[in-house]
Amino acid sequence: MDHPNLLVIMDDEHRADALGCAGHPIVQTPNIDRLAARGTRFENAYTNSPICVPARAALATGRYPHQTGYWDNCLAYDGRIRSWGHALQDAGLESTSIGKLHYLDDERSTGFDRQILPMHIHDGGDTHGLVRDDPPTRPQCRDLAENIGPGETEYTEYDRNIRDAACTWLRQRAASPQDRPWTTLVSFICPHYPLIAPGEFFERYDPARMPLPKRRRPDGTAETEWWKAFENCYIWDRFFETDEQRQTAIAAYYGLVSFIDDHVGAILRVLEETGLDRTTRVIFLSDHGENLGARGLWGKSTMYNESVAVPMIAAGPGIPSQTVRRTPVSLIDIHPTIVENAGLGPAPDRPGRSLVELANLPDDPARPIFSEYHATAAKSAEFMIRRGRYKYIHYVGFPPELYDLEEDREELTNLALDGSYRGLLDEFDAALRTIVDPEAADLAAKADQNRLIERYGGRDAVVSRGGKSATPAPKLEDAQ
Repeated sequence: MDHPNLLVIMDDEHRADALGCAGHPIVQTPNIDRLAARGTRFENAYTNSPICVPARAALATGRYPHQTGYWDNCLAYDGRIRSWGHALQDAGLESTSIGKLHYLDDERSTGFDRQILPMHIHDGGDTHGLVRDDPPTRPQCRDLAENIGPGETEYTEYDRNIRDAACTWLRQRAASPQDRPWTTLVSFICPHYPLIAPGEFFERYDPARMPLPKRRRPDGTAETEWWKAFENCYIWDRFFETDEQRQTAIAAYYGLVSFIDDHVGAILRVLEETGLDRTTRVIFLSDHGENLGARGLWGKSTMYNESVAVPMIAAGPGIPSQTVRRTPVSLIDIHPTIVENAGLGPAPDRPGRSLVELANLPDDPARPIFSEYHATAAKSAEFMIRRGRYKYIHYVGFPPELYDLEEDREELTNLALDGSYRGLLDEFDAALRTIVDPEAADLAAKADQNRLIERYGGRDAVVSRGGKSATPAPKLEDAQ
């Protein structure tokens, strides 16, 4: 085989630090750690939009949300812009998905020869989140605090079905070798809430021993009208009555991470048992992170590392083992990775670079990374640039934030409040505008969203319709 197969394993809402190999003192992820040991872990990896649907569209297309119009959890990927799957199909190469995609539906051509157990947006997606000029309060945030601890959910059942389908698919492929490389995306939904973990995994984490989340510093950063609107919309933390409940939620999240790690281990064992590990590269990553109570925030949707940073590991033929790269990477790097892995040459007009290439190059910590958010609770567009030691967060029409990630890994000291950083803020603002016109992107997203709002009967009708905490999971009988 001239080019290796590629297996992309993805989970949902997995924060970058929640891995043993990333140095987490509590989380147990022996199988993902083993994958990292035989490959390269990118310690500065990011989503290009910290919410499910836009993140997955960026991964598919290799383009940013403002370039595609896939802004939120209603405006989902529909095949209108070519994906890496389309490039593979054009070359006659096999492309398969197993599990969550969160595209518009399974009827359009999105680049997969076959979708197995796909999850897509349901009933139009989260229409409640379309209302952004004065974001309405989301009472469904209660669901998170009320559903925590040990147990089973439709999501844990779904992930077990995905694991089994992936293992079966790999065994079938090993029994019928192909002359040309295949690419398969296996996509789990945990550790996405509800924060209910199967008992054997929850029991690994004593809630009483879980450190409580950090709080914000009272420096005025959260007192802007942007943040007041955000925190009046996403009111997750108001429904936690005690710190003990918060600790239970954190323990359950870690349990779900270990639950997914167990599934990753099952898939890796099939690769080894069948010999596919010798001819297959593996990438592990997530679509975005989880605030997990930090600063009083839960879910995603922010540009703080808990939400915007993700795990990303690459292993297999031609990828250095036992390596940690400081070079920043993001989801848009997956498109060129897949296309070039298949021997199709560089992906045209895409800003990303192949992870295989970056793994084999010296560290480039100054490589800039970009993310944006135009969805639920955001009164105006939110943008991020990570470059070198600094992270710049831009809110259209509101004060920015700036953090030194070397001196302040917890992002608690907002340097934008210090007048001596005015010059650096101006540099970042200029750098942002070489990527996107932030005001124009904000207007474009809201225009598209307002058209959908009118289609659903106007603001009052959309708000009264209510919002959704999560997408229903497909059942095994829905396998295609």
